[in-house]
Amino acid sequence: MKFNWGTGIVIAFALFMSFILFFVFKVQSDSKYDNELVVEDYYKQERILQDKLNREENAISLHHQLTINSTQKGIEIEFPEDFDASKIKGKVFLYRPSNQRLDIEQPITISASHLLIPKSDLVDGRWNITVDWEYQGIGYLNSKEITVY
Repeated sequence: MKFNWGTGIVIAFALFMSFILFFVFKVQSDSKYDNELVVEDYYKQERILQDKLNREENAISLHHQLTINSTQKGIEIEFPEDFDASKIKGKVFLYRPSNQRLDIEQPITISASHLLIPKSDLVDGRWNITVDWEYQGIGYLNSKEITVY
């Protein structure tokens, strides 16, 4: 068989396709390359979007805003001081974009106007924090991105 340019191009093309297909199958079959969804119940969350927007508007309209800060002790959430802390209900959701297994959901149970999430419970890096809370029947929603060092 005579080896010419046409044969070489066909062989090179076949080797390149084999190389690409090898990596496609490797990524699809290896559990190390986890192809998880960003949020499990995406469509359910899409339906409640208007309620979320209303809660965010309620939070913005407050005279004293809720603040979320990263301190050396951890993440500190300060609720408005003119609210009775014992009547605040809700939850704090800490979302870790790089690893779903590190996500934390914590109920709000406070006696003072602040909540501390200890640094020992957190891994260094970026966290998306959502505070979904209610006071006297009115819902509020605050979100912030924080990097923990």
